[in-house]
Amino acid sequence: MARKKDPISQTRQILYGAAKLLGDVNAVRKGTIGKRIARRAAGKATGRLLGKLFK
Repeated sequence: MARKKDPISQTRQILYGAAKLLGDVNAVRKGTIGKRIARRAAGKATGRLLGKLFK
C-alpha cells in the first residue's frame, strides 16, 4: 500500500518544482541554459558518487 504524503511535503514539492522551472526560464532568457544544464549534470554525478561512497 502506498504511503500518503503529508500536505506540507506536497506543497514543498510543488514549490521546488516551480522554482526549478522558473530558473530554467530565466536561464533561457539570459542565454545561459548550457551552463545550467552542465551544473545540474555535475551535481547529479557528484550526488551519485557520494551516495555510493557513503552507502
